[in-house]
Amino acid sequence: MARRPLPRILSNGSAQLARSRELARTAADSATDVLHPLITITRGLRRLAAAGRRRWTETPKERRGALLFLVASVVLVVALAPYGPLLAAITLMAAAAWQGRERSTAASDGPDESQTQRLKSLYDALVPYFSAAEDPEPLYSHGGAWDKAFPTYAFDGGGRISQLVVRYPAYFTDGEPEARARIENLLAAKSGRGREYHFTWDEEGNQLTVGVLLPLPVDIAAQRFVTTPGETVLGFTDPTRVQRTLPVTCGERQRDVPPVVWRTGLRSTEPHLLALGQPGSGTSTLLRSIALQALRHGDVVIVDGGGTGEYACLTGRDGVLAVEAGLAGVTAGLEWAATETERRLIAANRAHQAGDPPPDDTKRPLWILLDRPTAFTHLAAADGRKDPQCLLQVPLRHGRPANVTVVVAEQLDSVDALSDPVRQHTRARVVLGPATAAQLESVLGAPPRTTPIDELPPGRGYARLGTGPVHRLQVPATPNPYDDATPDALCEAVLDLLPPRTAPADGETIPEQDPPEGKSAPVPTDEEAEQDPADAQSQQAAQAMANEPLPDPVPVLTKEPLPDQVPVPTKGPLPDQEPVLTKEPLPDQVPVLTKET
Repeated sequence: MARRPLPRILSNGSAQLARSRELARTAADSATDVLHPLITITRGLRRLAAAGRRRWTETPKERRGALLFLVASVVLVVALAPYGPLLAAITLMAAAAWQGRERSTAASDGPDESQTQRLKSLYDALVPYFSAAEDPEPLYSHGGAWDKAFPTYAFDGGGRISQLVVRYPAYFTDGEPEARARIENLLAAKSGRGREYHFTWDEEGNQLTVGVLLPLPVDIAAQRFVTTPGETVLGFTDPTRVQRTLPVTCGERQRDVPPVVWRTGLRSTEPHLLALGQPGSGTSTLLRSIALQALRHGDVVIVDGGGTGEYACLTGRDGVLAVEAGLAGVTAGLEWAATETERRLIAANRAHQAGDPPPDDTKRPLWILLDRPTAFTHLAAADGRKDPQCLLQVPLRHGRPANVTVVVAEQLDSVDALSDPVRQHTRARVVLGPATAAQLESVLGAPPRTTPIDELPPGRGYARLGTGPVHRLQVPATPNPYDDATPDALCEAVLDLLPPRTAPADGETIPEQDPPEGKSAPVPTDEEAEQDPADAQSQQAAQAMANEPLPDPVPVLTKEPLPDQVPVPTKGPLPDQEPVLTKEPLPDQVPVLTKET
C-alpha cells in the first residue's frame, strides 16, 4: 500500500514553529541590547540600596541620629546648589551603572600546578600519622588522592595555604595532646613558617580546620580605656573567643578592638597576676600599663628589682606610695603592705560584725607591683636576711577581701626562685616573648590553640585568666618616657596619663640655710664628739636656749582654755627622779622661764 502524504499544514508546522522561535529570540536579544543600560542601572540601584540598608543595620543606634543629620544636610545642600539636583541625578546614575555592571570573574576549577604540588606534599607528609596497615580502605596512602583528604582549601596571594580542612581516620588518637601537637607542628611547618595558625579539632566529625591568624595590632599606645573600676586591660587579642570590644585611638583613627580584661576586687576569682617572659619581652611595659590604670582608682606600691629606673616616671606621683629599688626599702614597704592588709581585714570584719558597711579606707584598692623580686632574694641570702617574698604571703592569701592586688613580673629562667605562695595564689597568668610549648603549658596550665613562633614584637604573648581559654595577647605600648630611644608620640601618651606630683622624688632634699655672716658654726670638742649624738644634740639645744636673750612677754594662743593653774616646768628632770611641777596662781601675763644658775 502506498504511503499517503501528510497534510500540508502538518508538514510545514515545525518549520513555522522554528521560524517563530527564532524571531522571538531575535526580538528578545534586540530588546535586551536596547534595554541593557536600563537593566544595568536598575541592578546597580538595587545593589546600592542593599549596601545602604546593610550600612544602616551595622550603625549603632546611638550614632544613627548623627548619620541622619548628615544625610539630610547633604540633601539640603544639593537641593539649594545651582544645578544640584541634576548633578546629583547624573552622579547617582553613574554610580548605579558602575555597581550594576556584570562582573565576570574567571573562576578556576581547581588549584594550579604549584598549589597542587604543595597539597600533594602535605598529603604525603601526613601519611605516616594517619595510616594503618589494618585499614582496608585507607584515606591516606602513598600515592593516594589528596582531594578526598582535603575537601576545603584556600591560598593567599603568595601561594601559601591560608585555610585548610583536613579529614583524618576515626582511629587517630585525637584526644591525646601529644598526638595533636605532632600534627599541628607538621602542618605549621609544611604550610609556611613565620605565621601563627589556629587549629580547631572536631572529634565528632574527624576533621581538623587550620586557619592563619592575622597579626595583632602593635600600634595601640597607652590611653584611658573605657572600663569600670575593678577592670584592667591587659592587652588586645583576636575576636574569636572575646565578644566584647573597646574603642581605642590609633593615631588619628578610632576603631573597636577585642580586649583581654582582668577583673579584680572582692568578687574576683583571679585576684593576683604572674607575668613571665624573656629579657626585653615587655614585662616591665605590662607593669607600667597596669600601674597607670590602677592609679585612676587606687594606690600603688612598686618594687623595682631590675634597678634600671623603669618606673622613675611614677616616683612622687599622686597615689604612688613608694617606688623601692633597695633591699631595705623593699623590705620596709612589703612589711607595711602586710600590716595594711591585716588592718583592712580587721576593720572590715568589725564592720561586718556590727552590721555596718566597710570603712572608706578599706575600699580604696591597693596594688603591689613587683618587677623581678627574685633579685632581692639573692641579696637577702647574701646578707643573711629574710627573703622579701615571705612578706607577700599575707597580701596573697587575704588580699582579695582587703582590696589588695599583687602583680609579679619575673623572667622565665628564674621561675624556680619564686616562693610557693607566689606560684600558688597567682591564678591569672601572662607569658610574653618567645617560649616553647612546654613552657607555655607549664605556666598557663593549658597549651594554646595556636603554634608559637620564634620572632615576636615586644609585649606579644599569651594570657589565661584562671581556668579560661588561652588568648593571644598584645600589650599596649607603654614605654619608659624618660628613655631617649622612646618616640615622642609614645612619650606624650604616657606622660598624659601620669598623675600630678605630690611629693619630691626620692633623693631630693631641702638645702640647709647658711649661717649668718660673722658667725661660724660651733666646733665640737673631743668629749662632745665621743658622746652619743642624741645627747649631744639635746645639750646643744639646751645651751642655745639658755644663751638667747629673754624676749618680751608674748601672749600664748592655745586651742583649749587655760586651766586655773599652770604647771611651771623646771630646767629638766633628773635621770632617776620624776619631773617636779610647781603650782602657782595664774598671773595677768604668761609666766616667763628664767635662767637658772
